[in-house]
Amino acid sequence: MGSRFPSHQLSNGLYVSGRPEQPKEKAPTICSTAMPYTGGDIKKSGELGKMFDLHVEKSRKSGPLGNAPSRNTSFGGAASNSGPVSNSGGRSNYSGSLSSSVPGAGGSARAKSNSGPLNKHGEPTKRSSGPQSGGVTPMARNSGPLPPVLPTTGLITSGPISSGPLNSSGAPRKVSGPLDSAASMKLRATSFAHNQAVTNLNAEDGYSIQGSFPKPILWAVILLFVMGFIAGGFILGAVHNAILLIVVVVIFAFVAALLIWNACWGRRGAIGFVSRYPDADLRTAKDGQYVKVTGVVTCGNFPLESSFQRVPRCVYTSTSLYEYRGWDSKAANIEHRRFTWGLRSMERHAVDFYISDFQSGLRALVKTGYGARVTPYVDESVIIDINPDNKDMSPEFLRWLRERNLSSDDRIMRLKEGYIKEGSTVSVMGVVQRNDNVLMIVSPSEPISTGCQWGKCVLPTNIDGLVLRCEDTSNIDVIPV
Repeated sequence: MGSRFPSHQLSNGLYVSGRPEQPKEKAPTICSTAMPYTGGDIKKSGELGKMFDLHVEKSRKSGPLGNAPSRNTSFGGAASNSGPVSNSGGRSNYSGSLSSSVPGAGGSARAKSNSGPLNKHGEPTKRSSGPQSGGVTPMARNSGPLPPVLPTTGLITSGPISSGPLNSSGAPRKVSGPLDSAASMKLRATSFAHNQAVTNLNAEDGYSIQGSFPKPILWAVILLFVMGFIAGGFILGAVHNAILLIVVVVIFAFVAALLIWNACWGRRGAIGFVSRYPDADLRTAKDGQYVKVTGVVTCGNFPLESSFQRVPRCVYTSTSLYEYRGWDSKAANIEHRRFTWGLRSMERHAVDFYISDFQSGLRALVKTGYGARVTPYVDESVIIDINPDNKDMSPEFLRWLRERNLSSDDRIMRLKEGYIKEGSTVSVMGVVQRNDNVLMIVSPSEPISTGCQWGKCVLPTNIDGLVLRCEDTSNIDVIPV
């Protein structure tokens, strides 16, 4: 007698209660399989290899080669290629013969003989060149050179695997040897003149007696002395009293002596003002504060090179050519007086650089490039003295003159050069500016007055822009950085 509760037997022989489950139709599932890593092997490329006619195994198993479609392939697959195969990693020439049996001639066994390198899997290279036997129709041949073998990443790219700039035809650009000295010097001078990162300074960027007095005051003093001389001479001729004339002459002599003294020693007075100015601590300096910082120089993105001695990695360079004018010699410039040295040529350049403060150890960017206003007080040393007797003893100096189209006739000349190279100790005066945690020292918006130095009889003068002070470093060992 059957039970009230239905039961059924499982496949393992166990009886369980309940009705057996009806088999359900499984819905078709669509899944995507990640593309396998080919490692640059054509056999593992799959559908990707078919897109580029890389079906080596398929074409080799499909019977006679003559039945295969003839195609021009971009990569060496089943097609027969003539000529050497080039590769950027290493070039190897190999050859072999491929023989296959014709259908009905005793099976589909295929004998192959290869000579040459092995691939990355240790198997003989599938590519072969040479005649094909067996009465088969040869495959279509590629025209032109073959592209390089696929890289190990499996990525198919266009163009040769090369580095460096290419010319207009796509080939690597050939770089010639070193340029001659004249061409390199002209190229360097041109780059300095037209580079926006370089500040070109002229002869007026320094101390000048005219900067100590405004022009209206200077002309007013000259007019007073002229009127004093006229009045003194009139009184002397009318009443025969020379007191006024003597007073005017004494005052004029005192003022003239003061001006001559400042013209000779005014630069030293400005350097003394810079030396006596106290050094500031960049850790406590406020934004917009005028400070003086002394530390070690480090080059920025565009280092300079001195003009004559070619000292590398400089942040400031100055080369000056002076001429002595005798009684009948030529003047170096329109203001050159006789029996004095006159400036004939000057090259001064400055770029941005970094300074490591001695007080705080912080590193600040000094913005002396890109056309900034700079007042340099950098000592220059005499490099060479030339006169008509020894001008042929320095071919380097004659070359330097020719590069600048300067004549080297019978003149007495003196070349001076000064520079601030990497590792030198420099004092910088400017305004602190903080921008996004970047500490910079920039030019002040207005000139700074040095004040009157009564003890040295030096009149006040204005210093415009950033101030650079560096002693002669030609004979001083710099700190390596």
